[in-house]
Amino acid sequence: MTEVVAVIDYGMGNLHSASKALEKVASGQTILITSDPDQVRAADRVVFPGVGAIRDCIAVLRDTGLDQAIHDVVAAGKPLLGICVGMQALLARSEENNGIDCLGVFSGQVSFFGEMLGETGNKLKVPHMGWNQVQQGMAHPMWAGIADNARFYFVHSYCATDVPESEVAGYCDYGRRFAAAVTRDNVFAVQFHPEKSADAGLTLLENFLRWQP
Repeated sequence: MTEVVAVIDYGMGNLHSASKALEKVASGQTILITSDPDQVRAADRVVFPGVGAIRDCIAVLRDTGLDQAIHDVVAAGKPLLGICVGMQALLARSEENNGIDCLGVFSGQVSFFGEMLGETGNKLKVPHMGWNQVQQGMAHPMWAGIADNARFYFVHSYCATDVPESEVAGYCDYGRRFAAAVTRDNVFAVQFHPEKSADAGLTLLENFLRWQP
């Protein structure tokens, strides 16, 4: 039977580019964009993308029942990949929008970058936008074929902090050191956009489609 990879559609993800990138590296899998919680639960693998404000993201997830579907996927041990706001939503809490509780799959929180200075004392722009290196925090099947300190494409004003070191799969530096990738058991989530990150990003997506937690 053909494996189904569900890309969660809750109105806040860059679904077209993410699904096209997945289709490019898929080997016989069906890439299904869906807003149906039951289809998400039934899928063999799930991708949880996201852009925009976290309050709107969490509100839609709760209104549609997709929040529980995500928890069910995690509990079932199926591979789950969070991307950008999808990663942030998996943490416990975000400072954005005056503070909001998130899904709590991970115990860290999401913090605003604030005013930061670069190595030469220059003021860094927020959002953090563009290519930056990711230092791998652990050996992991999702990093197969990807060099340590490979560059990925970021667009974000908030970053993951206070994540236990044992769950940080990758770090990035932009005025402060933050978790660029987190993982535990069958969940892997990244702050950057693999679908916009050229060969390294496509390799990460291909690894996800092969990953057996």
